Amino acid sequence: MSTTAQIGVTGLAVMGSNLARNFARNGYTVAVHNRTASRTHALVEEHGSEGDFIAAETAKEFVAALERPRRLVIMVKAGDPTDAVIQEFAPLLEPGDMIIDGGNAHFADTRRRERELREKGIHFVGTGISGGEEGALNGPSIMPGGSKESYDSLGPMLEKISAKAKDGAPCVTHVGADGAGHFVKMVHNGIEYADMQLIGEAYQLLRDVAGYSPAQIAEIFRTWNTGRLDSYLIEITAEVLSHVDAATGKPFVDVVVDQAEQKGTGRWTVQIALDLGVPVSGIAEASSPAPSPGTRRCARRPAASPGPRPRR
Repeated sequence: MSTTAQIGVTGLAVMGSNLARNFARNGYTVAVHNRTASRTHALVEEHGSEGDFIAAETAKEFVAALERPRRLVIMVKAGDPTDAVIQEFAPLLEPGDMIIDGGNAHFADTRRRERELREKGIHFVGTGISGGEEGALNGPSIMPGGSKESYDSLGPMLEKISAKAKDGAPCVTHVGADGAGHFVKMVHNGIEYADMQLIGEAYQLLRDVAGYSPAQIAEIFRTWNTGRLDSYLIEITAEVLSHVDAATGKPFVDVVVDQAEQKGTGRWTVQIALDLGVPVSGIAEASSPAPSPGTRRCARRPAASPGPRPRR
């Protein structure tokens, strides 16, 4: 096993762990680090057979394990936790090294962080990652921003671990400077909320107007998924609608609260669209905190059995 890592991942919750495993599966030696060292060692013990990992208990050990230029991926909660990790690691880095933020950060925060680190000679790469937990492990769509120099070093690695289109093209491109990657991910999420709004309204029409059962609607969605509407959201909707709650024997959608919130990216999309004078009424409707009239939305009651999780 190599004693130096081509890339490192700090923040080993499910997304971070799966991304680290994805890099390792594709032949890279990966340094892994977490604030709680036990999680770091658990990852290596459980998945060490998938590739080469270097477990680091401290920030200094983590940085020392990385080859130059150092590529350090942050997979922590957006906002203050991201700033805290940057403040911990930036003093240990040198000019030419890079910090890659793979969280759902607000693009304005990314622009600020990129500007501050650029003054120290450190590249900051705000990177949107789409595909959820499964995508992080098996191939996500990746939207990196930042400098061209950072992409020249990092891009080939991202292209290798990314999802591939039907023609084999990697689902990753250098989106643009500073906060461009997180801006595109924000709009991507906003569009996805609008898609879910349309799916919810289609379900409500089929259920309450046409009188179909959830199982019958599931079959309709499966049919749609074989045609032009072929997509993850249509596929997962069919799975959810066909799921039966083990405790009650009822359709899963009938034993959950008719309400859901959103993570903030949809709201950010609406806000910046207002600033730019761009109409996004569908995204605004989907991003409102309360259910729209006539639209069913689902949020799990604590007692409900588990079903497929939304992809993010």
